[in-house]
Amino acid sequence: MRRRTTVVGALAACLLLAVPASAATPTPGTAGIGDPYLPYAGNGGYDVSHYDLHLKYQPTSGRLDGTATLLATATQDLSRFNLDFVLDVQDVLVDGKKAAFTRAGAQELQIRPRTPLAKGRPFTVVVRYSDTPSEKKIDGRSSWARTPDGAVVAGEPAAAAWWFPSNDHPRDKATYDISVAVPEGLQTVSNGILTSHATKGGWTHDTWRSTKPQATYLTTLAVGRFDITQGATSGGVPVLNAYSKDLGDRLAPAKASIERTGEVIDWASTLFGPYPFEAAGGYVANRGGRGALETQTRPVYGSGAFQNGAAMEVVVHELAHQWFGDSVSVRNWRDIWLSEGFAEYTTWLWSEKEGEGTARELAAYAYASLPADDPFWKVRPADPGKDHPLHNAVYVRGAMALQALREQVGDSTFFTVLKRWQAQGRYGNASVEDFTRLAEQVSGKPLHRLFETWLYTPNKPAQAPGTAGTAGRSAQLSRPAQPKSWKKLEQARLSLRH
Repeated sequence: MRRRTTVVGALAACLLLAVPASAATPTPGTAGIGDPYLPYAGNGGYDVSHYDLHLKYQPTSGRLDGTATLLATATQDLSRFNLDFVLDVQDVLVDGKKAAFTRAGAQELQIRPRTPLAKGRPFTVVVRYSDTPSEKKIDGRSSWARTPDGAVVAGEPAAAAWWFPSNDHPRDKATYDISVAVPEGLQTVSNGILTSHATKGGWTHDTWRSTKPQATYLTTLAVGRFDITQGATSGGVPVLNAYSKDLGDRLAPAKASIERTGEVIDWASTLFGPYPFEAAGGYVANRGGRGALETQTRPVYGSGAFQNGAAMEVVVHELAHQWFGDSVSVRNWRDIWLSEGFAEYTTWLWSEKEGEGTARELAAYAYASLPADDPFWKVRPADPGKDHPLHNAVYVRGAMALQALREQVGDSTFFTVLKRWQAQGRYGNASVEDFTRLAEQVSGKPLHRLFETWLYTPNKPAQAPGTAGTAGRSAQLSRPAQPKSWKKLEQARLSLRH
């Protein structure tokens, strides 16, 4: 009896060992990728590698028809998965077979394939849809704006849900092919390279291609009538800029700023390393407002940014984001200092280059301008809080933190850290802790106290960057002179904080 039990037990054990890992019970992917600031942003259970979008937009009705094809890979055994999307869906296919779908919450499209998807398995999703994006709201807002001659879609932290289904979080980057049909006489602007342009039967068809990993919120589309300029950087990166034909007296200052895109990229490349993308440029759509956003390869600028003349600080900031925020993106939205603090500091470096105030002078003036009891100092740039992630302190105190690091380690090491950061993190995601760790590794210095003081402590630091010692304390008794660039930088931040 004992012998038979042993044999049966051994046989059962062998059978258990023979069961493949993929036979585990499939479970639904999470509704949310796990970001503490935005619990329902993105989704779990899969990773998208490519979006192929075929769109048709009719400005007179505001109607958008689309077919989105997603190439993805399951990261767990999936019984069901979600896409972030608000438009009306007609049908969904998974690997060529019709899949059941339903709505959940404000933006969740739940999809159940006919058969579960095993972990590690590539799969294809096709979603057909038709709706009026400008009429769809999440928390009272829409990222799709109709304009007098077309439309523009851009927004942070989310915009994709109003025009294509996606895994809408910076952690899941992908490449894109975006084909758009608009009535003859209109033009389109999007990310990357315009690979085809044709007009037939009263419709103009454009295809835009982005070949480098791109976050969903950095993907943009504009429809309208534009003046187009083209050129290239010194390194041969093609530059395409577009200006609405209805900008009026804002056209000249917009061009005087955005046409310097190639110059800014060449300069920034000497500081941060090679430009990371296949194209560059910018566009100004036919809509009001001062806002600007670092949409990948082609930032979007509100015409209001140029209402008082040229705005180079805005352009420099958005182009800096191509390195800080677009190429190396946040892991979670609490890490926004890695994007906004670094882009703000780049405008300080531009001021330094232009002879309008050094980064040290700007840091000292900013520090002296804000008393210790100002609420500004309560915001921690490394974790500003989900209610105000784009607080002014993330920009200005965040830039002061970088100046403090530069003072501590010296120029050579400081810029080596920035270049190493870009080289190691290109096309990926990172946290504040990743950066502070790299800075210590490259400098060989203990920097915990510095970062704790400038990024994590909800109080005004005892000294401004670069003013350590008795001389520094004496220097803080009188307010430093206002750098020449200061007011322009303040005006720029009104545009930059969206």
